[in-house]
Amino acid sequence: MKTPALLFPVRTLRTQKSRMALGTVVLILALAFAFPLIAQAHTPHTCPDGIADTPVLSGHLDQSKIANGTMTFDEIFAAGKLLFDGVFNLCDGQGRPATTGGGLKREPDEPAFSRISAPDANSCAGCHNQPRSGGAGDIVANVFVLAQTLDPVTHSDEPEFSNFRNTLGMFGSGAIEMLSREMTTDLLSIKTQALYQAQRTGLPVTAALETKGISFGTITANPDGSVDTTNCLGLDHDLIIKPFHQAGRVVSLREFSNSAMNHHHGLQSEERFDLNPDAGKDFDEDGLAHELSLGDITAVTIYQAALGIPGQVLPDDKAGQQVVQTGEQLFSAIGCASCHVPEMKLSSPLFVEPNPYNPPGNWSDQAQSFSFDMTTTGEGPYLEQDGEGAVIRAYTDLKRHNLCDAEITYYCNEQLSQGRPDQQGEPGAFFFLTRKLWDVGNSAPYGHVGDLTTLTEAILIHGGEGRTSRDAFVALSPADQETIVRFLKTLQVLPAGSERVITESQLAAYTTPTSSAAPAPFPPLAWVITGTLLLLTFAIGLYFGRRLKPTTA
Repeated sequence: MKTPALLFPVRTLRTQKSRMALGTVVLILALAFAFPLIAQAHTPHTCPDGIADTPVLSGHLDQSKIANGTMTFDEIFAAGKLLFDGVFNLCDGQGRPATTGGGLKREPDEPAFSRISAPDANSCAGCHNQPRSGGAGDIVANVFVLAQTLDPVTHSDEPEFSNFRNTLGMFGSGAIEMLSREMTTDLLSIKTQALYQAQRTGLPVTAALETKGISFGTITANPDGSVDTTNCLGLDHDLIIKPFHQAGRVVSLREFSNSAMNHHHGLQSEERFDLNPDAGKDFDEDGLAHELSLGDITAVTIYQAALGIPGQVLPDDKAGQQVVQTGEQLFSAIGCASCHVPEMKLSSPLFVEPNPYNPPGNWSDQAQSFSFDMTTTGEGPYLEQDGEGAVIRAYTDLKRHNLCDAEITYYCNEQLSQGRPDQQGEPGAFFFLTRKLWDVGNSAPYGHVGDLTTLTEAILIHGGEGRTSRDAFVALSPADQETIVRFLKTLQVLPAGSERVITESQLAAYTTPTSSAAPAPFPPLAWVITGTLLLLTFAIGLYFGRRLKPTTA
């Protein structure tokens, strides 16, 4: 009986064993392709000698594979989530015995953990977790900004050593970064045009710094190429909007991540250390080099940028919705919306990584950029489309303000300027970035310290530039005050994948635990396809194992 000539030449299948081995190889190949490419892009980590454990990270991501499209958005997002949620250990490079949190060399004689000077956390989500991973933090998660730079470390929380700050949420941060980039581009263009005109005319040129409807004062360009920034308001004199940290001192999510990984965890990125000629490999002397690759930092940046946009949870009943609408109108009527600007528009809906305005020590090669559309991609809710751009409803102007005066000084409790320039005779330490309110309904506590438990308290201690609106709030009836607070409490971080505006009953449907008696949810389509392919491959192997018998001589 002849062997069928289907697929395999007779001469290659001399025994049943060889045919079954071929089926096994096919099955193994199918399994390999079923796993995400992210696993194939990693180089395995190993633990230091004497540590019989395993690292949290299986390896590092290759930036070139991100840039050339080898890795999908979902794979990058998943890798970033692992970096954000993972509880790092020594095998990952956790700890920085010979380095301060500011990145300077020190003797490796300080404690492995220090609540004030850090390292002080095992994961990003350890502090960013309310109402879920990526969000804000309770006051117990506060950080002592600038204490990480001290050597020896400090165990004092006195204000002459550090600024005590509450953890802010990262939801919607991709949109915020792109908004700040567009505003920065506008401001730098104004500066360039003013310099050109001054050099052309031989006369000083004063130009208004206005972008997206926000005024940042004026600059004066001189014919000799110098620029007088004395009258800049609410930003640094380099005219770069820095939307992260409550003091407005960090340009991008990438800079934020590079600094936080070293500061809080002792994980050093290669772009800031290994590739820095002034630092080098294993700069922190913990026995591990290349702790975080360019691709790793890109992934954790993309993850944060793609977290859902905060939105609104409305009452189910029409009467309740009317109360919220009235509260929003009163919020604007008393002047709160002059700083907490309800909406601004993006010219482009794309998040593009890396940021061209990144400072030294943070990768900024535009030739290896990665981008995604924030109106269609990410965990959701998504940004609202507006023509070719998008609308950001963040309730901020991305500008620093002073909320203190002769009578109300509550917010002026810091001594260290953290690089904030003095403004109009007032110390830079008095100025804070306008708080984004789009998540205020479920991101308590309030204030830059997190020592305020109610929204009413936060409003009543607005002095300085916020005094007029505060006094107008005080003049309202208690019922109208409550209406404003009710409106603010509708602005919330929403469940992943929800619409940007939902009702209270819809929110309850997302958050109500599924009964243990309920049937298990249908598996994701990707798993169904993978499982089907595996079963089909196995069946083919069995079929040919039975049909193709040994050839007799």
